[in-house]
Amino acid sequence: MTTELKEGTDVKESTEARGEAIIKAIDVVKTYDTGRLKVNALRGINLRIDPGEMVAIMGPSGCGKTTLLNCLSGLDVIDSGQVIVEGVDLNTMSDNAKTEHRAGRMGFIFQFYNLLPVLSAVENVELPLLVSGTSAKEARRKSMEALEVVKVADRATHKPAELSGGQRQRVTIARALVNDPAIVWGDEPTGDLDSTNAREIMDLMVRLNREHGQTFVLVTHADEVAQRTQRIIRMQDGQITSDEATARAQAAS
Repeated sequence: MTTELKEGTDVKESTEARGEAIIKAIDVVKTYDTGRLKVNALRGINLRIDPGEMVAIMGPSGCGKTTLLNCLSGLDVIDSGQVIVEGVDLNTMSDNAKTEHRAGRMGFIFQFYNLLPVLSAVENVELPLLVSGTSAKEARRKSMEALEVVKVADRATHKPAELSGGQRQRVTIARALVNDPAIVWGDEPTGDLDSTNAREIMDLMVRLNREHGQTFVLVTHADEVAQRTQRIIRMQDGQITSDEATARAQAAS
């Protein structure tokens, strides 16, 4: 059963208290029609992710990984089925409501950072808060705290071009975490990094997942990234072909 998002409701708390999935896909279908060609990107996806899980989605290029992430987060609209996030059916929400839900309850980490080059690190991190109506003073305080968490507070006044790849990705993670989201989505979050920086970024995300209990869903090609999560969901041709626990999950059980 799904519920409408009510003003003032702590959705994360109520979802966890009821033992519900934080993300649920039911018979999800997504087709792209270019006019000349129809691409069956998702073909009847069924998936459950519980609060606090760290999950990797893997598969060859074109298998539907990023499309699935976009549909689960509400960035893209599905053709049929249901996507239920924190007890709310995304199909029942207006575009504005989905935008507000993403801004308040989700964080996004992308491969190529998506930082504004004219803004400093702290200005990039505080931008989502300012857009959502947080006061400038409070936004700056929260942004500096987020930069402290990811250990780049000393680079707060530097612009992206003055930062290394690993530092830019840490700023991106700080921006994703600044609103204390229930869910963090990552699309190849280590894909543009060398092996040392990729390992450090995964160390950071695993630590944040353990310490803060946030749900992480990561699209990745890298097996070394996927093995640091608790579950690996493998896709092929728009379908889930396997859903397996990793050694990390088995060690914790």
